Amino acid sequence: MKFVPTTALAAVLALLCSPAVGCTVSTSGIAFGGYDPFVSQDVRSVASISVTCDESTAYSISLSAGSGTYEQRAMTNGLHQLLYNLYTDATLNTVWGDGSGHTSIVSDNQSAGIYTVYGRIPARQNAFVGAYSDMIVITLTF
Repeated sequence: MKFVPTTALAAVLALLCSPAVGCTVSTSGIAFGGYDPFVSQDVRSVASISVTCDESTAYSISLSAGSGTYEQRAMTNGLHQLLYNLYTDATLNTVWGDGSGHTSIVSDNQSAGIYTVYGRIPARQNAFVGAYSDMIVITLTF
C-alpha cells in the first residue's frame, strides 16, 4: 500500500509596516511522495519559500497550523488523518509556526532570500489508503 500525501503552501502578504516597500513571496510547495505504514522510517521532504522585496527591509515568515495544531499538523483524506510537521531546521528540532507556544518564525533583513521548509511524517501511522493533503498559509510580515 502506498499513500500519496502532499501539502500545499499558500502565500499571504501582511502589510503591517511601510507601504512604500513592496515584497512578494512564492513557494515550491512540499510533496512527501508515497507513505507506507509498514516502513519503520519517517518520510521526509523539503520545500522552499522565496521572498523578494524592492529594497532591504526587515521581515518575518510565519506558517499556519493547517488542519491540525502546531504540535501535530494533519493532512486529511475525508475523515482520515496523516500526522506530519514542518520545521525551520534540518535537525527537525524547531517547528515552523507563528511564534506562539514552542514554534518559531523565520526573520531576515535583506531584499531577497530563499528559506528551506523541512517536513516529516512520523513512521508507523495507521493510515487509510488514499491521497492526503493540507493547506498551510505563509504570512510575510514586513
